[in-house]
Amino acid sequence: MAHVNKVIRSINLQGEMICVDLFLRTSGSYGFDEFRRDPEDSGRGWYSIGHHGAAEFPSFEAALAAACNTVAWLEDAL
Repeated sequence: MAHVNKVIRSINLQGEMICVDLFLRTSGSYGFDEFRRDPEDSGRGWYSIGHHGAAEFPSFEAALAAACNTVAWLEDAL
């Protein structure tokens, strides 16, 4: 199945191996998830480590606030 969410903002932790993506769904709701990539797995790309992608928020701002409250490093990276 094709990925249909549109990433609005991606915020990397220093070192660019972990990030949080904030995205817009086709339904109009927003969400976020935390991802990781490992240099030895360069062919596989990013994979979810937060498993927060199912949570739905009415606005980008609400999704960002929830992400900051959930992901320990995120607020310092903004």
